[in-house]
Amino acid sequence: MKIIVPMAGRGSRLRPHTLTVPKPLIPIAGKPIVQRLVEDIAQVLDAPIDEIAFVIGKDFGLEIEEKLKQIAQNLGAKASIYIQDQPLGTGHAIMCAQDSLSGPAVIAYADTLFKADFTLDKEADSVIWVKQVENPEAYGVVKLNDKNEITDLVEKPKDKVSDLAVIGIYYFKDVNVLKDQLQLVLDEKLMRGGEYQINDGIEKMKQKGLVFKPGKVDEWMDCGNKTVTVATNKRMLNFLHQEEKEQLVSDDIILEQSTIIPPCYIGKGVKLVNTTVGPNVSIGEGCSIENSQIKNSLIQTHSNIRNAQLDEAMIGNHATFDGKFTKISIGDYSILD
Repeated sequence: MKIIVPMAGRGSRLRPHTLTVPKPLIPIAGKPIVQRLVEDIAQVLDAPIDEIAFVIGKDFGLEIEEKLKQIAQNLGAKASIYIQDQPLGTGHAIMCAQDSLSGPAVIAYADTLFKADFTLDKEADSVIWVKQVENPEAYGVVKLNDKNEITDLVEKPKDKVSDLAVIGIYYFKDVNVLKDQLQLVLDEKLMRGGEYQINDGIEKMKQKGLVFKPGKVDEWMDCGNKTVTVATNKRMLNFLHQEEKEQLVSDDIILEQSTIIPPCYIGKGVKLVNTTVGPNVSIGEGCSIENSQIKNSLIQTHSNIRNAQLDEAMIGNHATFDGKFTKISIGDYSILD
């Protein structure tokens, strides 16, 4: 089994945090978004992962490539790195990894996380993972027939088609078929809004009689901007706290007259002095926090925080903050005091 991860976009809606780190590498409960994504996919598939192909932007750099290779190696998989040098859509991004498009594969966009407990229908030609939503007009949705097969993909329907939104994760029994159809999309220059879309390749597959079925997830968490990323961090911490599968608080933290209210992720070497942390807080390794109260917030690594009352805040790496703002969002190496 392969996992193909298009992730070339820098994530402009999550700035300033994505000015220095691509969005899929932003940590949620102590792990990069893309790492949590591929680990959860591997768990649902219940099959060995042979290869993970990452499609990245041309400016990501060697350090990011090495981090991605390590994520793949942690799952016992080969890492392949491909470059998408132009923002020409999902279909184009997938075709950048065409050398890896063979055999069974999952394609997953690296800005979403999920929780699911279902058996993947590996007899279907393809499975499109969906989530029931209250406002389907804001999403792309699937239409089903009485055989529980996907007959149509409808983008932001004005009239009610269904309430099953496409979350951006797809399984293909033979991804080479998608590759062939996307090549036709490129050859025909079939573009929408100046981009090549995966949906046009899927539509060509359906026209050939291939069977698409839905895979329903229990939870779908977005990481599109600061507000939803902080909310996703909160939800993920609660899931992990209930599951008790990961150690969330490092053994070597320093506590001086401080309290941790779970669920929280506290990384290695964190020092808390006269501080209350939690609930729903992630603090990366090497941070130092004094005389503060922090809840519902995400703080990355090696940052220093003093005299703060933070709620729904997001702070980057190597940042310094000493102030009265609560819902702040400051990026890497920022100083605000």
